[in-house]
Amino acid sequence: MSYLLIEFPERIETERLYIRPCHPGDGPTLYDSIQASREELKKWLPFANKEQTVEEIEEGVRKSFSAFITREDFRLHIYRKEDDVFIGSTGLHRINWSVRKFEIGYWCDTRHHKNGFISEAVEALTKFAFETLEANRVEIRCDPDNISSKKIPERLNFTLEGTLRNDSMSADGTTIRDTCVFSKIRETSNSFKTTTDTH
Repeated sequence: MSYLLIEFPERIETERLYIRPCHPGDGPTLYDSIQASREELKKWLPFANKEQTVEEIEEGVRKSFSAFITREDFRLHIYRKEDDVFIGSTGLHRINWSVRKFEIGYWCDTRHHKNGFISEAVEALTKFAFETLEANRVEIRCDPDNISSKKIPERLNFTLEGTLRNDSMSADGTTIRDTCVFSKIRETSNSFKTTTDTH
C-alpha cells in the first residue's frame, strides 16, 4: 500500500494528553505559546529567533498541514485532556518511507515545563511509529548543551549512537554546533520492512 494511503488517527491519547495533527486555524494558539516561551526556545530553535506575526505563523501551520496530507512530514500539537490547553509541539520529521525511518522533534510551552508532558507525548509517539507506521528506526537529535531536550531520549531508553561534530548551526546562526543522535530500532530479526512505492 502506498504510504499516501496510510490512515492517521484524529488523535493519539495518553493518560493526560492528546496529540493531534496541526490544523488550519491553530496559528493564534501557536503565536501565544511562542511569545510566552521565546526566551527559552530561541536558544535552540531557529524559528523562535525571528519575530513572526500571527498571520505568518498561521501560514506555516497551513504549509505543515499540506505536508501532513502528502505524508511528507507529520507536525503534531499536544494538548492537555482535562482542559484542552496547548502544551507544545511534536512530530515525525525527515521521513524516509523506504527505510521507514522517522525523527521525532518537540518543544514545550515554558508555562508547562517540568510536568513530564513532553516525555509522555514522545513515548506515545514512539510507540505509534513502531506499531502503526511500522518504523524500523526512530531518531531524536539535539544539541549536547540542551540538557532538557537530552533528558527525553535518555529517560525513554533511546540509545545514544554518537555525537556529530560541527554538524549544524546554532539557532541564532552565529556558531557551529555538535549534534547528539539518539535512536530506537525495530529489534526482531525478521521484521525489517521496506516499501518500493514512493508515489
